[in-house]
Amino acid sequence: MDFNLFMNDVVDAARKDIKEAGYEELHTPESVDEAMKRQGSTLVMVNSTCGCAGGVARPAAANAIHYDKRPDHLVTVFAGQDREATEKARGYFDGYPPSSPSFALLKDGKIVTMLERHDIEGYSAVDVIGKLQHVFDEHCEEI
Repeated sequence: MDFNLFMNDVVDAARKDIKEAGYEELHTPESVDEAMKRQGSTLVMVNSTCGCAGGVARPAAANAIHYDKRPDHLVTVFAGQDREATEKARGYFDGYPPSSPSFALLKDGKIVTMLERHDIEGYSAVDVIGKLQHVFDEHCEEI
């Protein structure tokens, strides 16, 4: 099997998972800036092709939002794929090193908190759902 074809399939599946969960993909630095200018809370899921993204982060991203409180906006950038968009998004995460997968919660374009890879890797999707919903309880409005 051709490695590049295999990786294209992996990336396509990862993109499809997060889009079907209701997250808006940001492919360019300009689309990141537009998203960060929105008023309210924004959850940024930094997607990746690693096992903890597919087995934990994306399922958590899809399920955590079915809750009484949730962010106003759901967006995603793809580390290693949409590099410029990911770099631009990480520029909004002041005080946090690059991490993927990860979740950043911003309010009015300013970082509030972040779940980094070490908060995801080694945990179950249910654990991460709980962590995200705890963040939503603290920083988001009831829908």
